[in-house]
Amino acid sequence: KNLQLLDDMVREKELAVENTSDTLSACRLRSKMLAKQLDHVDMEIEREEEAGNVAAVSRLQAMSSRLCTELEREKEQELRLALTQKQNLVELWKIETEQRKYDILREELQKDEEELQMQYQEEREVRIWKEKITALQAKGTRRTREKREEKAQRECEERNKKLLEDAKRNHKKAVCFLRQSMARIQEKNAKEEVKAQEHMERRIQAVLSLKTSITSNRERLQTLQILNKAKALEAKKEEMKMKEAILAQGGNAIREIFLHKRRQENEKKQEAFRELQKSRKMEIVSRILQERASIHKQRKSQSPTKAIKPRGKLVDPLLQSREAWQSEETSKHADGEISQLYPQNLCSFTKVVALSISLPQDVLWESGDEDTERDKTLLVPEFPGLWSQEYDLHEVPKAEDPTRLAIRTMRKQMAEKKIEALQAGILHKQTVPAQEHKGCAFHSKPSCIHFKDFDVGQTYKKKIVLTNASYSVNYCRLVGISECLKDFISVHFDPPGKLSSGMSCEFLVTFKPMINEGLEGAVMFMAQTGSFSVPLKCTVKTCSLALDKELVDFGSLVVGETISRTISLTNSGALGTRFK
Repeated sequence: KNLQLLDDMVREKELAVENTSDTLSACRLRSKMLAKQLDHVDMEIEREEEAGNVAAVSRLQAMSSRLCTELEREKEQELRLALTQKQNLVELWKIETEQRKYDILREELQKDEEELQMQYQEEREVRIWKEKITALQAKGTRRTREKREEKAQRECEERNKKLLEDAKRNHKKAVCFLRQSMARIQEKNAKEEVKAQEHMERRIQAVLSLKTSITSNRERLQTLQILNKAKALEAKKEEMKMKEAILAQGGNAIREIFLHKRRQENEKKQEAFRELQKSRKMEIVSRILQERASIHKQRKSQSPTKAIKPRGKLVDPLLQSREAWQSEETSKHADGEISQLYPQNLCSFTKVVALSISLPQDVLWESGDEDTERDKTLLVPEFPGLWSQEYDLHEVPKAEDPTRLAIRTMRKQMAEKKIEALQAGILHKQTVPAQEHKGCAFHSKPSCIHFKDFDVGQTYKKKIVLTNASYSVNYCRLVGISECLKDFISVHFDPPGKLSSGMSCEFLVTFKPMINEGLEGAVMFMAQTGSFSVPLKCTVKTCSLALDKELVDFGSLVVGETISRTISLTNSGALGTRFK
C-alpha cells in the first residue's frame, strides 16, 4: 500500500513538473513575441516621427506602453513558474529518493504477485479440468436418461395398448351386462306399472266405497236427526202433559220437572260409568295377561343363563330394600287409584292387580316389540331383583325369625329415609379427606349428543359413554328424555348397578327423523348425588357459504395496468345452494 502511494505521488509530481515546464515554455514564447512586437513598434514610432504624423505616433506610443506592461507581466509569471518548477523538481527528487529505499520490498512484492498469478493459473486449469469432467458426466447422464426415457416410453405405449385392449374387452362385457340390466329394469318397471295400476284401481274402489258410505252415513245422519227431533217433540209433549197434570193436582210443576231431568241425567251417568267400568276391567285383565306372559318369557330366558353361570352376584341390601319399598308404594298407589275408580265393586280384584303392578318396571317394558328384542338378545340384568323370584298368590307366608324381621324393618326404614331425602331434594355429598366433589357426578363423552345433517326416513345411532367423576361409588338410572324428542328419539340403557370412581357405562341413542326440522332437548338421568342430563341436538342440512378473503387489495397500480385477484367461495355445509 505504501509503495502504491509513493508511485502515485511520483506520477503526480511528474505530471505537475511536465505541466509547469509546458506553461513556462509557453510563457517564454509569449515574452519573445512581445519583445519582437515592441521593437517593431519602436521602429514604427521613429518612422512616423520622421514623417511628422502625430496621431499615428500617439497611437503607436500607447500600443508600446501596453506591450511593455504585458511583457513585464509575462516576465513576472515566468519567474513564478520557474520557482514552482524548481520546487516540484525538489519534491520529485525527494520522493524518488524515498522510493529507492523500498526497491527490495518492491522486488519481493513483484515475486509474490508472480507466484499468486501462477497459483491463479493453476486453479483455473484445475477448474477447467473439473468442468470438463462434469460436462462429460452430464453428457453420460443425459444419454442414460434419454435411454431410460425411451424405454419408459416404449413400456408406456405397450401398457396403453394393453389397457386399450382391456377397455375394449370390458366395454363389450359392460354392454352385455347393461343390456341384461336394462331388460331386468324394464321387466321391473312393467311389474311396478302393473302394481301401480292395481293400486290405483284399489284406491278408486276405496274412493267409490267411501263415497257410498258417506252418502249412506249422510242419509243415516238425516234419519237420526229426524228421530232426535221427534224424540225432542215427544219429550216436550210429555213435559207439557206432566206439567198440566201437576198443575191440575196443584203441585210445583217447575220443581217436579227439574227433579225428573236430574233423575234422567243420573241414569245416563250411571250407564256411562258401567260401560267405562267394563272397558277398564277388560284393559286390566289384558294387562295382567301380558305381564304374566312377559314374566314367563323372562324366566325362560334366565333359565339357560343360570345353568351356565351358577354363581350369582350378591345384591346390595340397600338396593333390595329400596326396590321392595318402590314395589310396595306402587301397589299402594295402584290400590288407591283402582278403589277410587271402582268404589265398592272390585275389592278382591284390586289385590291381584296390586300384586302384578308390584313387579319392577323393567318387566313391564318387555311387552310388545321389546319382548322380541329381549328374546333375541337374551339380556339378563346384572343384579337379580324381585323379578327373578317366583311368587305364588295362594302361598301362605310362614312365620319368620324375629331377628331377620327386625333387620328387614331397619333396612326398609333406611331405604324410606333415603328415598324421602331424594324426593325432598336432600342429596348426598361426595367427600374424601379434605376435599368435596362439586358439580355433575357423571361426565358424558361426547358432552353433547349431536345428530347433524340428517335425512328424513333414515336411522342414526350414537353410543355415549358415562364416566363416574365423583369420589366414591355411585349409581345411575335413566329418567327419560324431553317431551319434544319422544316421537323421534329412543334410548337403550341397561342400568350397570354400582360404579366405582372413574368407571364408565354406555347407552345407545337412536334417532329416526320423520320431519325435516331441528330439535333440541336432553336425556335425563338420576344419580345418588342428584339428577343430571346430557344435552341432545338435531340439526337439519344447511348451507354455509364463506369467502377466503375479507378485503380485496390490489396494491399500488400504474395507469393502464391490469391486475387480477382470485376469491374462493366455499360451502362447508351439507346442503347445496345457488348464489349470485
